[in-house]
Amino acid sequence: MTRIGRSYKQHGIPAQSTYDTIVIGSGLGGLTAASMLARHAHQRVLVLERHYTAGGFTHTFHRPGYEWDVGVHYVGDVHRPGSLLRRAFDHLTDGELAWADMGEVYDTIVIGDDHYQFVAGRERFRQRMHDYFPAPRDRAAIDTYLQRIRETVRTSKRFFLEKALPPLVGRLASPLLRRPGLREASRTVAQVMAELTDNPRLAAVLTGQYGDYGLPPSQASWFMHALLVGHYLAGGAYPVGGSSRIAATMLPGIERAGGAVVTSADVAEILVADGRAVGVRLASGEEIRAPRVISDAGLAVTAGRLLPREVAARAGLSPTVAGAPPSYSHLSLYLGFKEDAAALGLDRSNLWVYPHEDHDAACARFVRDPDAPLPVAYLSFPSAKDPDFTRRYPGRATVEVVGLAPYEWFARWENTPWKKRGQDYEAFKQRLADRMMEALVRQRPQLAGKADHAELSTPLSTVQFAAHPHGEIYGLAHTPARFAARQLRAHTAIAGLYLTGADVCTAGVGGALMGGVLTAAAITRKNLVGEILRSDGAARLRNATPPRATVENSAA
Repeated sequence: MTRIGRSYKQHGIPAQSTYDTIVIGSGLGGLTAASMLARHAHQRVLVLERHYTAGGFTHTFHRPGYEWDVGVHYVGDVHRPGSLLRRAFDHLTDGELAWADMGEVYDTIVIGDDHYQFVAGRERFRQRMHDYFPAPRDRAAIDTYLQRIRETVRTSKRFFLEKALPPLVGRLASPLLRRPGLREASRTVAQVMAELTDNPRLAAVLTGQYGDYGLPPSQASWFMHALLVGHYLAGGAYPVGGSSRIAATMLPGIERAGGAVVTSADVAEILVADGRAVGVRLASGEEIRAPRVISDAGLAVTAGRLLPREVAARAGLSPTVAGAPPSYSHLSLYLGFKEDAAALGLDRSNLWVYPHEDHDAACARFVRDPDAPLPVAYLSFPSAKDPDFTRRYPGRATVEVVGLAPYEWFARWENTPWKKRGQDYEAFKQRLADRMMEALVRQRPQLAGKADHAELSTPLSTVQFAAHPHGEIYGLAHTPARFAARQLRAHTAIAGLYLTGADVCTAGVGGALMGGVLTAAAITRKNLVGEILRSDGAARLRNATPPRATVENSAA
């Protein structure tokens, strides 16, 4: 197994006299900020990661004969060489990261016994939805929905640009840049959908990807939903070689500039002197100094654990945002099979499986009663998505089943050691795992009884490896209040301290990456999006998407 980064426990901090910037956390936001500073400001950046491998939720883990991703199940817009996100990845990885197109159908929404395919391409998507819902009123609602998505995505560009500006400048520019986005963000998904349609099944299908941001329609901001849907309308893709290739291909650019990514390096405190961030103290007690610090640990950890309480309070930084609690935590069932994806008849499309069309009611009932029907089961087939998987693991296949779960169910075991939480914990996990397996087998009956390996991660796993206080995978919940919060931006009131990653932008790969770009832009005061768009196209040509026929031949 390849671990990405240099282990602090084995090698300590590299013998480098000074660093220009320290980044706390090697998630995609932290790695992006570090890489952009290395490339466009020639900075020596030290990235410190508490886990034993770099990458945050882009990392993979292994068991004998198997490998699973933990957070990257598909990415939108990267299979189009000219898209901003694809060009950003090519820029950050020197074109070394390849993507496999998932094909025509990237998501399938399952409600009861009914299946609704999300097909790649705005107009093809529109026509497929028209086919499912042929009534004139429904067709008109679908058309208006897609137009609202387009308009909201357009406002988002200016909204996020404001987050990279110095706070005073940002406030002055707010009427032009921020307020149009806030108007969209202030509405919930349910409110907008109620204006568009009175057909509950149509609304349920169109909001059927809500698990990608972890909040049902009556709670989630329309802004987040529109960005997510717009992100995937052209289709989805998966990193060739697995999601760990993201960090592996970004690392060399940081190291070439004299920087380093150090793992097993748990940051205990951000050092602040005379109102300025001056470095960090590790859990080992070692102090490392730098003129600026970037936190990719999330607002809750940064303000709630890494900064002294009085320092955070003076800077107006709170670990919580009123109206935006921690997002839902999750369960993930990791399965391994001793047959490959083709032999098992697995395809690349994700399945979102729902018991009925009322997403909010299903979530509310499950939170009250863990024996209630699963509100959502997300079925992902990574070994079918990755054309390189069969080379690395011949004759094997992997499947993941992901669901929502409140942290409170597991809080009584939060101070117990990993893998030693007791029989009650293991029994509760097994109950949940059995039900998730049932959801999978109902959709893919050919898998019944064939699993060679099965293990369930709970919110306590997220706490253990990512240090998110409530096991939340998406940080602060994507409610309207989250987008109104002024503290979720690159600059802080502490000189030399910056935030980055998903909390600066949004959940997901694209949100975390653009959060890193915005933070680097705030520090360098450069238009780094323009730099990405002007970057050498040779890398994009070298890393052209594998031909569709080649990808389709890699799995059933």
